[in-house]
Amino acid sequence: MNMSTSTDPSADGGGVAAATLASCVRKIKRRVLPLFVIMFIANYIDRVNIGFVRPHLAADIGLSAAAYGLGAGLFFIGYAIFEVPSNILLSRLGARAWLTRIMLTWGVVAMAMAFVKNEEWFYVLRFTLGAAEAGFFPGVIWYLTRWLPAAERGKAIAIFLSGSALASVIAGPVTGALLQLPDTGLHSWQWMFLVEGGVSVVLAAACWLLLDSLPRDAKWLSDAEKRALSNNIQEEQDRRDASRPEHVSSWTLLRDPQIAIFCFIYFSVSLTIYGATFWLPSIIKKIGHMSDLTVGFYNSVPWLISIVAMYIFAALARKYKYQQAWVATALLIAAAGMFISTMGDSLFAYIAICFAAVGFKAASSLFWPLPQNFLDQRIAAAVIALINSLGNLGGFVAPATFGFLEQHTGSIKGGMIGLSVVSVLAAIVVFFVRDPISPNDGSANAADAAKPRKPNGNGAHLEAHSH
Repeated sequence: MNMSTSTDPSADGGGVAAATLASCVRKIKRRVLPLFVIMFIANYIDRVNIGFVRPHLAADIGLSAAAYGLGAGLFFIGYAIFEVPSNILLSRLGARAWLTRIMLTWGVVAMAMAFVKNEEWFYVLRFTLGAAEAGFFPGVIWYLTRWLPAAERGKAIAIFLSGSALASVIAGPVTGALLQLPDTGLHSWQWMFLVEGGVSVVLAAACWLLLDSLPRDAKWLSDAEKRALSNNIQEEQDRRDASRPEHVSSWTLLRDPQIAIFCFIYFSVSLTIYGATFWLPSIIKKIGHMSDLTVGFYNSVPWLISIVAMYIFAALARKYKYQQAWVATALLIAAAGMFISTMGDSLFAYIAICFAAVGFKAASSLFWPLPQNFLDQRIAAAVIALINSLGNLGGFVAPATFGFLEQHTGSIKGGMIGLSVVSVLAAIVVFFVRDPISPNDGSANAADAAKPRKPNGNGAHLEAHSH
């Protein structure tokens, strides 16, 4: 008698494949995600470090408030213009080569900021830095879609986006410490640009050595792991293709007024974020005589508070589900903080901006489930990139306007009040977000268009960087 136990070969094979896939995912996360987080931190610091050296640039090259604001904002013009071409080239040339190119060129341009001599060169280098960085954020997202199963991407993207939060906290102390360096041949602010830009250049080498464009190129994955990952991603793609109607009217969706609403809301959020980011060190300086290192530590406080607030708001939104209400609440908190900041001295303004940061950072993370839930998934990635690009132009408008106001009125109070008004308008507009469009229909009926909806509050409240 045959006493062997009968088993289901397919089930056993499925278990082996699942274990192999899990092993593959663990290796990818250990090798890739820490590098991407560090790259994002460097990206953010090189983008905003001019806020800490503004008084040095004013003293050494005569940079006016208006020129500072315009140059700070020109970064986002270069970024917006070159983001789509950069993404096209990434898909053609491979992620490894193109992400390395992005890191290398932005590091070199960031280092070149050490040798800026006048306002014109300040404009050119800021615009060029934006053009060099263009494509980094969506390039990383694109990379993860080709290296991780769908179930793992949300967690991976959340870890990647944590780099923005970490950078907000450490940018001040790190930059402040570098500005304490003695003037040995170069000014301390020049050393700051050279060191922080140099880190990005070193990371470019790490990117080239540690990244592979596709899983099949990875020598650190076994053949079985490559097959398991490739099969899983292909099966997911086949299921998506099978569930799609033969035709979707992408142009109808792109012309939908809801897209304009999303762009306006995110533009409003970006206005407040970058208005605070580029002017907060100057406000702190006016509190009293402080070293650059002390200013850096003070600068970290609002961002630390906002990180805690983001998680609290995310938990509340998951529990109570009405996403529009939570976005509107966060925007109103930001509006109140910005308005209150105009009513007292610099210390009072600083405390008020700490309060405002709770609102505008929470609004940034709470916003993204709205377009994600609304959009047809077949064009969601492209439209979200459009919303991100147009919304980030707030990073141009806010500093340019603040610089103009300070140059001509001696105060940025008018700008703070303007940010408050725009945030209140965005809080109202967010309730005009209507029910999701049916996949089979590029339009929604009038009744649906008028009513707000309750998104599912899936907890995927991630802040897009704008970087």
